[in-house]
Amino acid sequence: MAEEKPKEKEAIAILNEILELELAGVVRYLHYSLMVFGHARIPIVAWMRQQANEAMNHAAQAGEYITTLSGHPSLKIGKLLETHRHDIDEILKETIEHELEGVQVYRRLLKLVEGQNLMLEEYARKMVHDEEVHLSEVRKMLRRPGKLDETR
Repeated sequence: MAEEKPKEKEAIAILNEILELELAGVVRYLHYSLMVFGHARIPIVAWMRQQANEAMNHAAQAGEYITTLSGHPSLKIGKLLETHRHDIDEILKETIEHELEGVQVYRRLLKLVEGQNLMLEEYARKMVHDEEVHLSEVRKMLRRPGKLDETR
């Protein structure tokens, strides 16, 4: 068995953090989808479940990179905090907090592997992009119709 390089060991640790964070996203989005009520329930529930599926795919992808580096995927799930705030705006604000954490972790991976491992660099870069696009969509969802100048 080849000796594990220090950067690979650190990359595996960050990828495991991503895996755990994305698995927490699966649970979080599924829970949120169960707690949505009101006029816009159907499209919001569908969107939340789509996000849960996306988080599951992201978790699987992180796990694949972990095993590519001969690492062991974590069985842990990232932090889950039940705030009992189930107003749609509050749910979306919690979503922003969770997604910002994800962007930070993907950026840490990018910084670690940039110029060292093209496969992981491209993966991290794409995930930062995708998560930032997702954040922009959630922020738009929090705006009131007709309000272009609101920032949250």
